[in-house]
Amino acid sequence: MSVRCMVGGVAVGGGAPVVVQSMTNTDTKDAASTAQQVAELARAGSEIVRITVNNREAAAQVPEIVARLRDDYDVHVPLVGDFHYNGHTLLREFPDTADALAKFRINPGNVGRGARHDSNFATMIEAAIEHDKPVRIGVNAGSLDPELMDALMEANARLANPRSGSDVLREAMVRSALDSAEAAEEIGLAHDKIVVSCKVSRLPDMVAVYRDLAARSDYPLHLGLTEAGMGAKGIIATTAALSVLLEAGIGDTIRASLTPEPGGDRTIEVLACLDILQSLGLRSFRPEVTACPGCGRTTSSVFQELAQTIQARLDERMPVWREEYPGVEGLHVAVMGCIVNGPGESRAANIGISLPGTGEEPRAPVYVDGEKVTTLEGPNLAGDFIAMVEKYVDDNYRPVKGTA
Repeated sequence: MSVRCMVGGVAVGGGAPVVVQSMTNTDTKDAASTAQQVAELARAGSEIVRITVNNREAAAQVPEIVARLRDDYDVHVPLVGDFHYNGHTLLREFPDTADALAKFRINPGNVGRGARHDSNFATMIEAAIEHDKPVRIGVNAGSLDPELMDALMEANARLANPRSGSDVLREAMVRSALDSAEAAEEIGLAHDKIVVSCKVSRLPDMVAVYRDLAARSDYPLHLGLTEAGMGAKGIIATTAALSVLLEAGIGDTIRASLTPEPGGDRTIEVLACLDILQSLGLRSFRPEVTACPGCGRTTSSVFQELAQTIQARLDERMPVWREEYPGVEGLHVAVMGCIVNGPGESRAANIGISLPGTGEEPRAPVYVDGEKVTTLEGPNLAGDFIAMVEKYVDDNYRPVKGTA
């Protein structure tokens, strides 16, 4: 088991639930738009949010972003500062920013070369120590320290049986991360103030690297398939990569690095992470709707429309339900399209409805906790079922008076 690292008030590692992260794509010097997007990501379920801190203008706005989150949105999500190339300068020049951030992300491949590398890295670690902040040592294949890579490639070439280039790349990433973490501890950063990541864009490399990291250290691990891509491809690749590792007990915090559509919704990456963790049974975030895929028996669109309506209603109600009905995220609703699997799946859910299938007037039995309680029909079937779901939540998840 990894050690536990506290990021703001969020526990990462040490047996804590796997934490969902995300990152803004706004210009950080625009405090208003950055605070707005951070709030959107947090409200979607991101428990830690990373922001780019790439120049003096951006660094100067970080305390303002935190203030706007607090005052305008009542959001207190921990913010991570993403530093490349000039983090040593920015953290020294903007101590208020160092204070406002909950964690620093340092890429050891982007802190300088030779002696400057060691000096710049030490400056950033010293800032973390001074401001009592944890650090993520975040290695990326696309920005790996070339000196380390060259040294390993040369050593590999001298072997009687050289390893493949992919093997050397993976070893270089692991070495970069663990050597940097060891250097940070030698400077004085506590062991439980370090999180490690090694991000690549190819699934086999990612899985191999993280298995190696988990075997060779007990630092909390941040998982992500970097540059996963757009749309279904990005979500599928991310799901496959994270699921393999999470199912093996590897990983303490995750991010889906999805490319949004131009002007698209950034929260999709958060929702993907929530669904991955919920599908694996690791955490529950919102009620689950089981719905069949449809077939020749279900050419009517009634059950599809009903499933869509139910999911939208549950998502709409969750911000309130989450506060008023503890445990409601474990609710299981079934919306089934025909009599083949419909009754069985509906009985297995907390509350389920089973439509009859093709070419029939919808007359749908409803099951509550395994028992048939009524049959719905008519033009208001959807509204009647939604009302039953609402009543089920109120009856079964409302806190007992005096215990909330």
